[in-house]
Amino acid sequence: MTSQAADRPETVGASRRSKLTREREQEFFDAVLGQLRACGYDAVTMEGIAARTRCSKSTLYRQWRTKPRLVAAALRSSQCPRFSGIDTGTLAGDLVEAARAAGKVSADDTRLLQALGHALVQDAELGRALREAVVGPEVDALREILRRGVERGEVPAGHPALEYVPVQMFGVLRARAVLEGRHADPDYLVRFVEAAVLPALGLAPAHGHRSPSQG
Repeated sequence: MTSQAADRPETVGASRRSKLTREREQEFFDAVLGQLRACGYDAVTMEGIAARTRCSKSTLYRQWRTKPRLVAAALRSSQCPRFSGIDTGTLAGDLVEAARAAGKVSADDTRLLQALGHALVQDAELGRALREAVVGPEVDALREILRRGVERGEVPAGHPALEYVPVQMFGVLRARAVLEGRHADPDYLVRFVEAAVLPALGLAPAHGHRSPSQG
């Protein structure tokens, strides 16, 4: 098969997708994400989404062809960086505010990650979509926060802990749900940042940003 022939289905798919309004597409994506969070990846079916959105299965198959493609598109539609725009003037303050922002949506994000679970390992496209839509923008925003802190001289550029801050932030979001059966809410994440992340970077807690439980 020539490259031109291989590309043809995507071209056809693009022309078909253009027939749906953005609002109608979002209805499909919202239904997929809602079903994912409520019941898990295996429970999402083209038939079920068609019923929930009052359309025919053929419409979904024409647009996205497979369930993984539909789920991947829904994930990409949900892209909404929570950390972008945070700038308190200090690295400690920025990381505390990032913790608060993450905690406000941790329940939804954790449910989404848990719902996808094994499917992410099995389907490379789903994995890419999750990283692009949910994880990647947040990691980029965190790295920008860290870069500013380095530029201000708050942390040395070669500090070994800088590399691990995104892993710490995202790891604790999922780990608490697994270990304690509770979501990492804003208070918990602020305490985590002040007790673990800031000391690793050689920073003191941000003045005026302390968790209520710490006084």
